[in-house]
Amino acid sequence: MQTPSVASRAVFAALLVAFVAGCAEEKAPSGGAPSASASAPAIPSAAAPAVTSAAPAPSAAPAAPPHDCPADSAGDGTLAKPCEAKGTTRMMEVTWTGKTDDKGPSFRVVSKAKETILYGKAFAYFYDKAGKQLDVKDAEGKPRPNKMCFGNMFSGVMKPAEKAVITFSCVKKDHVPEGTAAIEVEMQMVGFADATEKKNEYYWRNAELTPDVRPKGGIKKK
Repeated sequence: MQTPSVASRAVFAALLVAFVAGCAEEKAPSGGAPSASASAPAIPSAAAPAVTSAAPAPSAAPAAPPHDCPADSAGDGTLAKPCEAKGTTRMMEVTWTGKTDDKGPSFRVVSKAKETILYGKAFAYFYDKAGKQLDVKDAEGKPRPNKMCFGNMFSGVMKPAEKAVITFSCVKKDHVPEGTAAIEVEMQMVGFADATEKKNEYYWRNAELTPDVRPKGGIKKK
């Protein structure tokens, strides 16, 4: 049997639990105001006006080509996606002079373009007396069907209809295979200069001019 003091403490503890439970019910009644842990809505200050959500911006339209392409070609005009032409269309005629000195073979170059050319990408082909295409060795000594070089390779620029005799620094005497009787060059790609004539503004290419296997005289008009 409990003593009076023990019984009193038990009754007091029961009353305390009931009181705390009642307080908890008053602090969070069903359907009442949000609890104290809820964030209060932000009130914009006069110095920082409220930002209203705007409608999503429409997607950007595709960028327009940087330059109109020459006749009978199409593309972006960039180095990666130049104006592409087909068939026998050329921007330059390149003909071997028949001479090769210590620097290498020299070529007559004629611009057929209507704009100034700064950049070129050339493919040189070598043939024996019978017209058979000869391989040329690359930097690693591996046989290649042609010698390719590119860059601002005209010692400046080539104006429309300009003619020049040029020894390309990337086609050296050592590149000419033994038994070569004829050398032919196709200018597969050109870059047109901007107003400063120091930078290329846009590019043109005809990859059909430069297959790996190319007959002497090049491709013919169909």
